[in-house]
Amino acid sequence: MPASVFTPPQLAPGTLRVTPIGGLGEIGRNMTTFEIDGKILVVDCGVLFPEENQPGVDLILPDFSPIRDRLDDVLGIVLTHGHEDHIGAVPYLLKLKGDIPLIGSTLTLALIEAKLKEHRITPYTLTVSEGQHETLGPFDLEFVAVNHSIPDALAVAIKTRAGVVLHTGDFKMDQLPLDDRITDLRAFARLGEAGVDLFLPDSTNADVPGFTPSERDIGPVLEAVIAKAPRRVIVASFSSHVHRVQQVLDAAVANKRKVVLMGRSMVRNMGIAAELGYLKVPDGVLIDAKKAVDLPDNQLVYMSTGSQGEPMAVLARMANLEHQIEVGKGDTVILASSLIPGNENAVYRVINGLMKLGATVVHKANARVHVSGHAAAGELLYCYNILKPKNVLPVHGEQRHLVANANLAIQTGVPEENTIIAEDGTVIDLRDGVAKVVGQLDLGYVYVDGSSVGEITDADLKDRRILAEEGFISIFVAVDPQTGKVIVGPEIQARGFAEDENVFDAVLPQIIKALTDAAENGTRDPHAFAQVIRRTVGRWVNTQHRRRPMIVPVVIEA
Repeated sequence: MPASVFTPPQLAPGTLRVTPIGGLGEIGRNMTTFEIDGKILVVDCGVLFPEENQPGVDLILPDFSPIRDRLDDVLGIVLTHGHEDHIGAVPYLLKLKGDIPLIGSTLTLALIEAKLKEHRITPYTLTVSEGQHETLGPFDLEFVAVNHSIPDALAVAIKTRAGVVLHTGDFKMDQLPLDDRITDLRAFARLGEAGVDLFLPDSTNADVPGFTPSERDIGPVLEAVIAKAPRRVIVASFSSHVHRVQQVLDAAVANKRKVVLMGRSMVRNMGIAAELGYLKVPDGVLIDAKKAVDLPDNQLVYMSTGSQGEPMAVLARMANLEHQIEVGKGDTVILASSLIPGNENAVYRVINGLMKLGATVVHKANARVHVSGHAAAGELLYCYNILKPKNVLPVHGEQRHLVANANLAIQTGVPEENTIIAEDGTVIDLRDGVAKVVGQLDLGYVYVDGSSVGEITDADLKDRRILAEEGFISIFVAVDPQTGKVIVGPEIQARGFAEDENVFDAVLPQIIKALTDAAENGTRDPHAFAQVIRRTVGRWVNTQHRRRPMIVPVVIEA
């Protein structure tokens, strides 16, 4: 919960209200709403992937509660690019209201449409490209080309009578991008000359000095690693990283190898990218997994998902010997991605598993097999100097990233009081060139757990962690409600606590005495008897075993 929740005032006419719903203090769930004169524009709607302390959770969504009752006022959802942390929650929002228009580039919309098809949703879409202007009610939108680790990314300038806002989405300033599509600094300069009242820049690499290396640096390294590999090569990356897959295809051709795409999302996304011309597939290089078994190992490259250690992704299943491809001595595995904060343990677990099987694992720490898709401090400084924004709201990053980005803005001359380090649910009003915090909403995580959405709570996750770490004890007792006398039991069953059930012999007399004492003091309710048992067993377990298992008493009247 935010440190100080307070309700924002009613929005005055002609004032733009900006509310980050997700993406601040975390890498994921990116979503921001913009409201003026009763109309709302949403920019991005992504998911966050769970960490180890969130067992059983599949995805984490933004909390839609600020707009849930106002979906008729939402004019559209602008999607800056096609990564899951920016588009993954769209199906869940459209299930609430299916006719909200989606606005984005050709590739971005193609990727979200494929995802929505699996949810049986046919969206309303508006395809836009760099340099294009669109008007949605009180919002005049201008789209600007930005370079990122996926093609067709866009920044968006949102112009209203309250002022001009520039939201970069995810971006960097690669001067030699693989698709020759650079971040349009001329458009940034033009917007800066006209005046940017509020700048929302990507913060992911704000604490990294200098400039993010070029994607072109990766190709020769991949080619060299594949050339030296004695057997199969397995490359793991994000399923939407078109540029990296392109480099793997080119490196495979240079080494006379065939490529097999592994993982449903990888096959789907690369099929879309190839069909739209964003992925150039050399003739004959891609083959089906069934045909790969007929080729020598030194002629194969597998392109898979699982670079973040996801337990159900292809790479983790290989490491756990749960995949048809059995990794062994002589195989080379390349992790062609950055570590998303929070995934470190899962990734290193997969690396260790693969190395235990005899594979050589090449990753960012020991070879330049990946570069980030986000602007480092030097690139952000360029943007600040070009734009000269009046106010800055760093987005997309953990607290350390947001603070680092704000400090960069201050160094370039943005007044400290005009830099806002916000969190999810912070409400900022913009009017007459002044941006100020006017409220803080209490927004939480919305968990997707199997087919349930939002039904799992933090309390449920706490119970799951207790079950995993401390074990489970159940106590069955039948009592005479008049006397508290134990008629049957106590019978104790434990899981994940102790192998020898005789360990509980010492606490049985304590349970009987506690129930008798409670009855003598007037207790008659089975629930109250259950609470007596829980306290008695909990105190004994904590004192004798230094453990805090889940304790479930079952009391019936006899």
